[in-house]
Amino acid sequence: MRIDFLGLEAFLSIAERGSFHRAAANLNLSQTALSHRMRKLEDDLGVKLLVRTTRHVALTPAGLDLLPKARRILDEAVRSFEDLRRQGRAQQERLAIGCLPTISIRYIPRVLAEFTRMYPSLDVQVFDNSAGEIADHVQSGRAEFGITIVSVNRWDLEVTELLKEPFVLVCPADHRFAAEKAITWADLEGQPLVRVSPQTGNRVLIDDALGPRRETLSWRYEVQHLSTAVSLVASGIGLAVVPRLAVEASGRTGIATVPLRNPSVTRSLGVVVKRGLPLSPAAEDLLKLISRTLRSRE
Repeated sequence: MRIDFLGLEAFLSIAERGSFHRAAANLNLSQTALSHRMRKLEDDLGVKLLVRTTRHVALTPAGLDLLPKARRILDEAVRSFEDLRRQGRAQQERLAIGCLPTISIRYIPRVLAEFTRMYPSLDVQVFDNSAGEIADHVQSGRAEFGITIVSVNRWDLEVTELLKEPFVLVCPADHRFAAEKAITWADLEGQPLVRVSPQTGNRVLIDDALGPRRETLSWRYEVQHLSTAVSLVASGIGLAVVPRLAVEASGRTGIATVPLRNPSVTRSLGVVVKRGLPLSPAAEDLLKLISRTLRSRE
């Protein structure tokens, strides 16, 4: 049964004031409109709640029974609406997004500098996590959108591709590979290599591209983050295959990047959003800035 909140409000106002006239004034209604609400409530419930005489209003036994229940129902409704209003205000004052660390390190600072000029009072939270974690944040509603690897396969998420980028070999600048225009995966056999954790989307892309061939390579070191892999290369203890953006984001000197062939491996980067849920105006503007920056990068 549908709850008649307007009828309960009318009933409670009359019961507390003992007068249709005072109740109508309190609710900013005409006495005719107030009477109509009461008749509708009583008709819906099938009981008489009030006895009205020329001099006063009294509650029937059914009205006395309903009075504390009506108060609880309306009090709970008021609290619920206030909670929703607070949440709405908080959402208007804060924006959360997800973004791969390789993008957030290099591009998000300049994007947020421009975005802050557009929304100077808006707080921004960036979940600079893995692709899987970003998908979780968007799916749960903690983030409005994510910039991530296009590999999400969840029915309630929608992904739009922004760009493709290649995986490259990273080696010390004085390594013999640094002078090559390109190398093949076969050239890496016997070389000490650094790879990232199998829980990351980047590792999955490389493993899928290489197939059984990956077992012929010497994976000497395993790390959780691409930035750590690049740091190990800079220290001279091994080589790594990482997305080009990871090298750009590291800012490391003393290293070189070389294209890889046979096979070439790329990753697609895109925007993930909750399917059917529109972005807020601020999120739309931030996404436009990020998309424009990534597509125009050197």
